[in-house]
Amino acid sequence: MISEATRARFDREVAKYPPEQAQSAVMACLSIVQQEQGFVSTDAEREIAEYLGMAPMAVHEVTTFYNMYNQRPVGKFKLNVCTNLPCQLRDGQKALHYLEGKLGVHMGETTADGLFTLQQSECLGACADAPVMLVNDRHMCSFMSNDKLDQLIEGLKATPEAKDSK
Repeated sequence: MISEATRARFDREVAKYPPEQAQSAVMACLSIVQQEQGFVSTDAEREIAEYLGMAPMAVHEVTTFYNMYNQRPVGKFKLNVCTNLPCQLRDGQKALHYLEGKLGVHMGETTADGLFTLQQSECLGACADAPVMLVNDRHMCSFMSNDKLDQLIEGLKATPEAKDSK
């Protein structure tokens, strides 16, 4: 399941730690698998566990603790809307509901065209910019009014990645 090229990437990550602390590379290994496969399956978790000398449950605990790891396939654009208390007080929940209506999906679902997966997330660490969201675990979006949400969705639909999926 995990290719030799992937194992070589694992080797580079593990080499950053003392030999007795190879398990410290678990998050990097999970990220590598997700980059290559789009999500982290239970089979991949088992292979990472074996590679790092960990119990499979220990790897699964890391996968499920952080919402940056996808446990099933997601759309081209994963939208994580912060719904923690500071964002809720500044319309984070409203932003999530607005996107549900705009995209025609409920939180946790992917649009029929496979472009968008909508998720809620815990604190993204930008409370002063609320409501905030994270696109594909990399791009932080702040002060997300309905107009800004509309612009974001239309902008993502116009990207080459979105057009390639059609």
